[in-house]
Amino acid sequence: MDMCGWELLGAGHTVAAWKTALFAVLLVGLITSLAFEEKLHARKSVIAGFFALICLLLGAVTGVLPLGRVVVGSEPVVPPTKPVEVEIVSEEDGHHEKVVVGGSARSEHAGQETPALHVGGHRLDMPVYIPGIDWSVIAIILGSSLFVDVTSQSGLFTWIAVRVTKASGGDPFRLMILYGVMTVVFSAVLNNVTAMIIVGSLTAVSLDRLGRRDKLLGFLLIEGLLTNVGGLLTLISSVPNIIVGTTADISFVSFFIKAAPFVVMATAVTIWLGLRRFGIGRLTSAEEREGARRLVAGFDESDGVASWGFFWFGAAMLVLFIVAIATTSVLPYRINHLGMGFVALLFAGIMLLPYKSEVDRFYKTVDWDLLGFFMALFVVIYVMEHARVLAAVGSAIEMVLIDKSFESVQGHKVDATTLLAGSALFSSVTDNIPLSAMLASILKSLGAPHESGLWWSVVFGANLGGNITPIGSASTLVAVTLIHKHKLHLSFVEFVKIAAPYALIQLVLAVLYVLFILPWIPG
Repeated sequence: MDMCGWELLGAGHTVAAWKTALFAVLLVGLITSLAFEEKLHARKSVIAGFFALICLLLGAVTGVLPLGRVVVGSEPVVPPTKPVEVEIVSEEDGHHEKVVVGGSARSEHAGQETPALHVGGHRLDMPVYIPGIDWSVIAIILGSSLFVDVTSQSGLFTWIAVRVTKASGGDPFRLMILYGVMTVVFSAVLNNVTAMIIVGSLTAVSLDRLGRRDKLLGFLLIEGLLTNVGGLLTLISSVPNIIVGTTADISFVSFFIKAAPFVVMATAVTIWLGLRRFGIGRLTSAEEREGARRLVAGFDESDGVASWGFFWFGAAMLVLFIVAIATTSVLPYRINHLGMGFVALLFAGIMLLPYKSEVDRFYKTVDWDLLGFFMALFVVIYVMEHARVLAAVGSAIEMVLIDKSFESVQGHKVDATTLLAGSALFSSVTDNIPLSAMLASILKSLGAPHESGLWWSVVFGANLGGNITPIGSASTLVAVTLIHKHKLHLSFVEFVKIAAPYALIQLVLAVLYVLFILPWIPG
């Protein structure tokens, strides 16, 4: 309402079924094209960019995209407890429209709450694709990559990798376990992308020192899969956790207590399968073990340290970086509102200062194809949201739910399996954040109690679905990028062939966990 300074954001809109179907076909086309990336002889950024342009063009022509000016800097206002009708006046043509705000009223679209009022802010003329991009993810990837590249010049990562390698005794079997556990822990306290970049860099150094570079693909792939397992550990480990946990009113402690046993079990199974799949066995003979011990004993972790002053500076910055990323949500003086992306860029900027006259050499190491791919993918998903593709998914899942009364605390077994499988399937090809919000809203509107296992079906499905395809999560895509960076071959289809069995086993374990183990865990 312009005349009194109120803005109404996020109102739902009706989209014809044929338009939703059209954009769903485009999404399938993007996934298919990425699967045949090598046959098309095109990079991911070009493929996704082409589909982003087509989606934007059709979005404008069909009228599914909001092409007016956007409002920034507004503050959300708690809506009234009872639904009220608000009249909005369009700036462009003076059109009057009445919408319902607040209360328990829901829009005609499945899983969508009535919009909340926003006050203040100002309008900007901004291309529609700019707010469609999740700039926080872009900033995290760019900042973390630069930070790791510059910090590695201090010799810190070589030092850590050699120490971990020595702890393994030169045994690749033990090294996989150590790096696997490290990946899960880092993913739980950092974001998955940062964890993958750091652990992947350390892994390459360790295997190079051991002369086991032939095992690097297996290590990096398993670490990529484990980032999504580690992302299940705490309430703040991933955005879907935050969305579902807060909607279901699950406390931080309760979330950890209920998720930890599954994370431990899934980590152990994933590492065990990885060891078998990639032929990473123990050193069996006494001669092999003795030879490995002599080899690692000859490693000097200080070899790569040119300046101990810069080394300790890098070490201090790495610790501060991890702490800052892990505590971003509670940073004081409203810094928390700047997000993890700002933190990553801040630390990257600080580390670049000693190289201020030659920073271009670090810019050249940034994977611009990866960043371009993510930006294009976010635009595609943004258009899909406005075309109601995800809403259609939510409606379909809501229709197949059996127990809508929730007389059973755990919900119907078929419902739990449907939610978990459905959220995993769609999270493997679309952004799991809006999907999680949609499914959480459906469960809330149907009155699911906070102790219901159906909430956990969404959590497990949204996180583990990212392991099915390389575009299912940012961390798996980063893992594939690291694989290609080290001149190893792994196509989209090959990733699915290798990773899908792991994801399937993880999802089956998750279903069994939700149905038979979770009800017995207090919290």
